[in-house]
Amino acid sequence: MSDYIVSAMAAGEQIRAFACTTREMVEHARSIHNTSPVISAALGRMLSAAAMMGSMMKGEKDLLTLQIKSSGPVGGITVTADSGANVKGYANEPQVMIPAKPNGKLDVSGAIGPGMLRVIKDMGLKEPYVGEVELQTGEIAEDITYYFAASEQIPSSVGLGVLMNRDNTVRQAGGFIIQLMPYATDEVIGVLEKNLKNLKSVTEMLDGGDTPENMLGRVLEGLDVEITGKSPCAYRCNCNRDRLEQVMLSLGRKELDEMIEEGKPVEVGCSFCNTKYVFTPDELKKLMQG
Repeated sequence: MSDYIVSAMAAGEQIRAFACTTREMVEHARSIHNTSPVISAALGRMLSAAAMMGSMMKGEKDLLTLQIKSSGPVGGITVTADSGANVKGYANEPQVMIPAKPNGKLDVSGAIGPGMLRVIKDMGLKEPYVGEVELQTGEIAEDITYYFAASEQIPSSVGLGVLMNRDNTVRQAGGFIIQLMPYATDEVIGVLEKNLKNLKSVTEMLDGGDTPENMLGRVLEGLDVEITGKSPCAYRCNCNRDRLEQVMLSLGRKELDEMIEEGKPVEVGCSFCNTKYVFTPDELKKLMQG
């Protein structure tokens, strides 16, 4: 099954909801960054969240960035998404290895540690919107739930999951975001809370054969769900040589002069997709001449 996101309304538009399956996206990230299992899980959860949050944005050129800066072994994770749910991301330290939790699950919170979650929305205004909250658990889903409540004042429930195979490839990945509208009744909230309390984990649902539509059916059982949209999501980096030329120019004349004087080709890599771009001394000279 290819990766996709579904959007829905429920309980007479008192709830809006999103769910996704993202195994291909997360496996692609794992393969290009050679991430350890625990970092595959952490990065994968953030990619799934970013895909859904990106799809919430309206403008064609709107961009979302989720950034964790932390004192744990990973140091930080950065993920971006556009409104078409195209995502890309990387971990500062992709090959962190730490022991699993006593229950055998990957210790994502241990890899991340204490830190901050920053959400940046660039919607073409003079200044981007920036919301920042302290990490609550480091498990990511709970941290994004807290962000929605603290920064956007939207009561939400976020579920995210990544399940790994024994060979460390990605078996399942995906998630959901459920948000209450301001006029949601106590009765509707009560049904939703009961459903969430009895809900299986995201990876259990996906591994049991549930689609994103089925997941929303479970979360919103008894709340008259209406699927309002379905769209693909994918890992897609938009780097190119022109962009990397601008990065080189941003280093400044002095540093570029030193590179030219060394007389050796300079290799520059994209953090998001690991594509390498090589600039010869002659190319650097032309770049400086404009």
